Amino acid sequence: MAQIISSLAEISDRYKALFVDLWGCVHNGVIAYPEAVRALQEYRAKGGIVVLVTNSPKPRAGVAEQLSSFGVPKDAYDTIATSGDSARSAMFQGAVSEKVYFMGEWQRDEGFFEPLEILDNPAPITRVPLTEAEGIVCCGPFDPMADIDVNRADFLYAKTKGMKLLCANPDIVVDRGEIREWCAGALAKLYTDMGGESLYFGKPHPPIYDLARRRLAALGVTIEDSEILAIGDGPQTDIAGGMGENIDSLFITGGLAATETKTTHQPDAEALAAYLAAEQVTPQFAIGRLR
Repeated sequence: MAQIISSLAEISDRYKALFVDLWGCVHNGVIAYPEAVRALQEYRAKGGIVVLVTNSPKPRAGVAEQLSSFGVPKDAYDTIATSGDSARSAMFQGAVSEKVYFMGEWQRDEGFFEPLEILDNPAPITRVPLTEAEGIVCCGPFDPMADIDVNRADFLYAKTKGMKLLCANPDIVVDRGEIREWCAGALAKLYTDMGGESLYFGKPHPPIYDLARRRLAALGVTIEDSEILAIGDGPQTDIAGGMGENIDSLFITGGLAATETKTTHQPDAEALAAYLAAEQVTPQFAIGRLR
C-alpha cells in the first residue's frame, strides 16, 4: 500500500533528484499549480535537482516556452526531458523511414521537424500524404475531441502497407483545465490493436528515462537510481515507468485519477488501494496534489 503523505518535504531528503511529470502535476494545461511550483522551488533551494520528464511531443525549448506562459518560473526546475526530443532523435535516424505522414496540430507541433544538429548525417525527413508515405509520425490527433475511431480507415491502409507509427506522446488522455482530450498514445494503441506496429519513446518506455539521465549527467552530477524519485499522475506512464526503471515514485492522485481515488484534498485510502490494485502499480507514496 502506498504511504499517503501530506507534502513533498516529508520525503524529499531521501532523494537527490526528482523526475517530475508536468501535466496534472505542475500545471493543468492552462495555468501552473502554485503549491507544486513552491514545492519544487523549496526542494531545489535545499540542493535537490529537478528534471521535468514529460510526454509532450514538443522539443524541450518549446516546453520551456509553454511553461513560462503557464506561470512556471525557471527556478522551479533544472532541466527538461521530453518524449518529443527522444522521438525526434529516432525519427531523424530513420526509425519510420524518410517519407512520413504527419498526424497532429501543425501549428503546435511543427517544432518536431526542426533539424536536429546533434546527429551525424540525420535522415532527410519529408512530410507527404498518406498514400505516398512509408511511415507515420504521430504527435497527436487532428482533433483531440473527436472519436479516435475516425482514424480506422487510414490505419487499415497504413497497416496493409507495413508502415510503422512513431508515437511522440504515449499518453492516452490529458485534462486541459476541465476538458479531457485524446493524446497520441490513444492513436498508437488503436494502431497496435489493429495489428500495426507502434514505436514509443516517452513514459513508461526506457528511451525517455535514458534521456533524463543524460540531462542529469549534463549538469555535471552523478546520481544513483535509488536517489531519484519519479512524480506523476499517470499510473501507466509515470508510475509504471518508475517501476520499470527501479525508481521510487510518488503518485499524484488528484490528476487523472481524482474521481477513482475520491481525492478532494487527499485521496481516500480504500479507494486508492482499490485503484492501484486494479492498475497493477505500486508507488511508494501518494498525495492529492504536489505540494
